Amino acid sequence: MKTIKGVLLSVFAFLFCISVYAQDQEVVEPDFVGECFYLKADGTNVKLDKSRTVSRTKANAGIFIAGVGKVRDEIHLETPAAKTRISGRNIKLIVKAVDNLSDPMTIIRIFKFETKKKYRKAVISEVGTFSGAKGNDLEYVDFEAKKYGQSSYYLSITNTLEPGEYGIIVTNPNNKDEKQIVVSCFGIDK
Repeated sequence: MKTIKGVLLSVFAFLFCISVYAQDQEVVEPDFVGECFYLKADGTNVKLDKSRTVSRTKANAGIFIAGVGKVRDEIHLETPAAKTRISGRNIKLIVKAVDNLSDPMTIIRIFKFETKKKYRKAVISEVGTFSGAKGNDLEYVDFEAKKYGQSSYYLSITNTLEPGEYGIIVTNPNNKDEKQIVVSCFGIDK
């Protein structure tokens, strides 16, 4: 009787260890900080394309002529559209961060680009002679987040997004000097 109980106990312990190991293997995170996966409805994932930004400062003619006007800081992507196209409803993303101890609302920004014929742009800040300074003027997308894996977040966008081009920026809360802004991109078609 003791040997049957011992064998059953060993079998249950073995099955428990296998199930715990299998669960650990299911957690798939992007390789690098700032990378994002789009989770498809069938359970597979697609890595969003990453683009380096170009910073531009633009001033209107009034600044030069009369000293009155506005100056804008913008980020540009030198292509008009992202390669990755997704549905605009019930979007699920895995976003890799430095760690998942920070409030994701403070380090992850999902925003819509303004699209032009040859590029995409987003206005980061604007200063006007009479209107003062205005920063972070991006059209942000709301999301819900949960910790995922070792250092990622599972994001849910429950609002239906309108067609257009979108970007995701992940910042490092411990880094005082971000060297290059890299944006993970996706687009939604009509």
